[in-house]
Amino acid sequence: MTPDSEPIVTYDINIPYQDNNVDATSKMKYPQYKPTWDPVWFEPLPEFVFVDPATRAASHKPHLLSSLGVVSENLTPKMGTVLRGVDLTELTTNAMAKDELALLIAERKIVVFPDQEAFINAGPDVQQGFMDYFGKRNYQPVSGSIPGHPGFHIIHRDGNRPELEAFFARKTTSCLWHQDVSYERQPPGYVMLALLDGPKCGGDTVFAATDDAFSRLSPTLQNFLSTLRVTHSSANMLNHTKLAGGIVRKDPVTSIHPLVRVHPITGARCLFINGEFITGAVGLKDVEWAALSDFLLKHIIESHDVQVRVHWQPKTVVMFDNRSTLHTAVVDYVDDDGAQPRHIFRLAAMAEIPMAV
Repeated sequence: MTPDSEPIVTYDINIPYQDNNVDATSKMKYPQYKPTWDPVWFEPLPEFVFVDPATRAASHKPHLLSSLGVVSENLTPKMGTVLRGVDLTELTTNAMAKDELALLIAERKIVVFPDQEAFINAGPDVQQGFMDYFGKRNYQPVSGSIPGHPGFHIIHRDGNRPELEAFFARKTTSCLWHQDVSYERQPPGYVMLALLDGPKCGGDTVFAATDDAFSRLSPTLQNFLSTLRVTHSSANMLNHTKLAGGIVRKDPVTSIHPLVRVHPITGARCLFINGEFITGAVGLKDVEWAALSDFLLKHIIESHDVQVRVHWQPKTVVMFDNRSTLHTAVVDYVDDDGAQPRHIFRLAAMAEIPMAV
């Protein structure tokens, strides 16, 4: 509680910060993925050489797309693809198929795999091993993980109506547009989300293409933005967590990245901005950056023609390119008892240092 006895309002309503914000395991369909907060400490990730698996892929993707029964369906003409008939457990030992998957993610930004019961039931060793192919593990410093697997970031939402009421007493929306872990020196390139349990309707994730958003700007503004560097920091997230009574397992990380980054596979120029971790721009005053940031985020959020909305079903797995997209969860699955259960795990693979224009 705050000094004036008002409840703490966390900045992300999807993430629990301590055990008493989480349903008992008896209510969970996958209790082995209940978030826990082991008091482990994570040191900064040393700089490493990253070779993108997409650079090894054949452009026509014969090992991923040519199998009998694989059906590809585009969600929009330019981004988002649903792959049916692919069992991710069969890809765990197929390096060429994973290379092609990386290329498909770079090209289409979001790839959705429905009906991944075998992969979900295979357990965290298989899931973490699969994602290790795409980059270094990320260890989230504040959210719950699962014992023995600190790379798992557990996203959990249940009834807890008082918490929701306190949140929306201060906030007008649950949406928080961001790239994952952008404050790291080498942020994630590839990210996996897997839905263990969720509402029958609602709880979508919305993605926006930051390369298309950049291309819509005038050449004059594009040139100016391409000269800017901005500061990304995890400090605010850690401070929120402490206020909410959670534990912090890593010192704050602050990195300076280009505001416009070049995608290493497609060559596209992408806005590297979010509403969560950026604290300012090098060489700009606070009010100048605030005005510019507000404009760019508004431009992306309101441009529905560069967005795709992913609908979830239990045992759906989504992989996306964290370099060329922003995303937000949508908390619209609330009834008289509060939020319906929504239980997801995230695995993030750290990639290259963002490349300036």
